[in-house]
Amino acid sequence: MDDALERPQPQPATSTLDPTEEESSGDEDGGLDWTKLPKIGTVRPVIPKRGEKDFEPAPGGGSGLQVHVLDRARAAMFDALKADRAISSKSASYGIWCPQISRVHVTVARGIHFSVMGHSAARPTSIDNGPTKLQKRLELLPEEALYLIERGALFCWKDIQVDLTGLDDIEGAPMSVQQAFAEIIGKEELTLEKYQVFAYLRRLGYVVTRTDPPSPSYPVPPPRLGSDGAPLSFCRRLLSIFPLFTTSVLRFWRGSFNWWRPLRISRWIHHDKSYGKVLKSLRVITAGHSVAPHSSCATPVAPSTPYKIFYNMYKPSTNFRKTTPPQPDFQIVVINARTAFVPSLYELTELFNVLPEIPPPLPRKRGAPPVVQPSPAAVVSPVHTSTFRHLFSWLLPSSTSQPISSQPRPHPFAALKAGKKNIVIAAVDSGNISFFRFSQGAFEEWPTL
Repeated sequence: MDDALERPQPQPATSTLDPTEEESSGDEDGGLDWTKLPKIGTVRPVIPKRGEKDFEPAPGGGSGLQVHVLDRARAAMFDALKADRAISSKSASYGIWCPQISRVHVTVARGIHFSVMGHSAARPTSIDNGPTKLQKRLELLPEEALYLIERGALFCWKDIQVDLTGLDDIEGAPMSVQQAFAEIIGKEELTLEKYQVFAYLRRLGYVVTRTDPPSPSYPVPPPRLGSDGAPLSFCRRLLSIFPLFTTSVLRFWRGSFNWWRPLRISRWIHHDKSYGKVLKSLRVITAGHSVAPHSSCATPVAPSTPYKIFYNMYKPSTNFRKTTPPQPDFQIVVINARTAFVPSLYELTELFNVLPEIPPPLPRKRGAPPVVQPSPAAVVSPVHTSTFRHLFSWLLPSSTSQPISSQPRPHPFAALKAGKKNIVIAAVDSGNISFFRFSQGAFEEWPTL
């Protein structure tokens, strides 16, 4: 036994930690056991799993056995970090960084990364020192190229303006990872925070694209079909032609609004006063996002605001095609948490104004209801309504029941939680990324009164 070992004490060691803290400490508190790594050169090294600590640090520096165990683990860690990152030449891609256009021209594309990354662009190319022609080639955005270079899946050269006559096998100066960071960060509005968000989401399996196309050849999703282009009915057209006359007639018909008597009852006709319309008349406070927030400043949102949408994000389960991308699942704003403040109401309103409305979430399917086949005797021939009842259907209540829609109505609380419009803000604080989702509620569409 080692003579420098600690001498046993008759009193047991007392723990200064709380019992609840001792029980809550799990595998995350344990360090990596680097000694379990295989020797470098025999097999491919892997990162070991976390394990339990063999001992607690002693105030006097510990015994000789503890120092020996720490030195051995430290040496194993250094040996693992000194191992060279190897990649198979059969799976490596090759590209040329063009500083003039801030793109990486991919000459050899290998691997599955290019199924969701890269786009085709037409560039003038000279063929055998002859006339130039437009040829399509695969190009990568700065964040896409830097992500592949950092992963070791892309060998990149820098396009240099040097006469390489006789050196056909040399396409430029090779770039290291450090040089790629220095050359690419800052191009095409790419900051370090935006690249960190892009790389983090790509490692998780999400597909990330630019919201604003950096070039005309960059594919973008088609615009959403909203209800703004729906044709107006005849009554709405008539109201738009004579707004003042129709407003006066409706005011005379309904009577002036009285705050002490908010329930509006018609003077002659009372058949349309259902529970829903009575409760709607009691809502004297207007709701909705159609009215812009009031501000004393002429421009409440500064032109240099950092809250601008930069990325479109797609879930891994989305059927994505990079030539015709679908509508994104999320849209992301990237900010620096050290320099940006919490978004104001005006900045959130500006973000929501450019976002389309999303449909409410469908309710969960709890099993298909049984289908009841009607008997032949229950089938009734359609009743032909008279012309008088058809013209004055708004005056005479219908005696026949309306057909019930087979589509289930969405749950109001799920729709309020999801909101009509959503935006995700990624706050980067010295490499630590936090995601916050802001949604625009639709409380006026789901009233509780």
